Amino acid sequence: MKRFKKFYIETTSICNLSCYFCPPTQRAKGFLSVQDFSDTLDQIKPYTDYIYFHVKGEPLLHPKLDELLDISHEKGFKVNITTNGTLITKNRDKLLGKPALRQINFSLHSFDGHPGSQDKAGYLAQILSFTKEAVASSNLIVSFRLWNLDMDNEVNRQAHKNRELLAMIEEAFGLDYFIEERFKPGTGVKIAERIYLNQDPEFKWPDLNEPEDDGKGFCHGMRNQAGVLIDGTVIPCCLDGEGVIDLGNIRQQPFGEIVNGDRAVKLYEGFSRREAVEELCRKCGYRQRFGT
Repeated sequence: MKRFKKFYIETTSICNLSCYFCPPTQRAKGFLSVQDFSDTLDQIKPYTDYIYFHVKGEPLLHPKLDELLDISHEKGFKVNITTNGTLITKNRDKLLGKPALRQINFSLHSFDGHPGSQDKAGYLAQILSFTKEAVASSNLIVSFRLWNLDMDNEVNRQAHKNRELLAMIEEAFGLDYFIEERFKPGTGVKIAERIYLNQDPEFKWPDLNEPEDDGKGFCHGMRNQAGVLIDGTVIPCCLDGEGVIDLGNIRQQPFGEIVNGDRAVKLYEGFSRREAVEELCRKCGYRQRFGT
């Protein structure tokens, strides 16, 4: 049976920020119900142990976040959350002490990406405070993400973009070195036990209006990962934020049938041949990171 290393569950399509690098969804805004979440977990249980609260939207906005984590634990899943971090203090009690919670990824580039952001020091201070408390009281892994570099990825030349944030992190953890001096593309830097910082080039969400490439290359979609939107649409990866590659609806058809359906199989077999059979995949710059 096919097993996925990552399964993305969109718990909400609503976000509290409007970052320039993240186009707002054209789909209906809403929250995943607790019942639909539970039913989804039952369907995907044979296929994965790791779920990710992430596609579009800010997962910490979900009013029943703590219940989702409790249900995940009851059903034997480990949860990874990607968040902009602005609501971390408000959700502290919903997150701390939850055994299902494996990792939190803080997208720190969201601060500069959102035009209305204010008080960078206060923003980061709340994230750092939560991080220290959570890591000290659990086995939680934390990843600070700064995915705002230019595509040439010359980190040292671009250090000025993130120096203020990096300096705050260095001070908070008593580091005696500059983070960018130890950074290696693709690996990141270990800041402390179970705390990491990753810098990466900014990427564009794939869009059908973008130019199409030659279609050669590889992707882990439907091989190591898959996902489902709040309306039940199954997608091959977390970058199909509009459900363009609609593989089926998990509320209308068993996931086992969807994952073995004609469209899903053709996508999988195409990448086995290093060919992108879906139009959206041929317009996805992120796919090019895996080479040809």
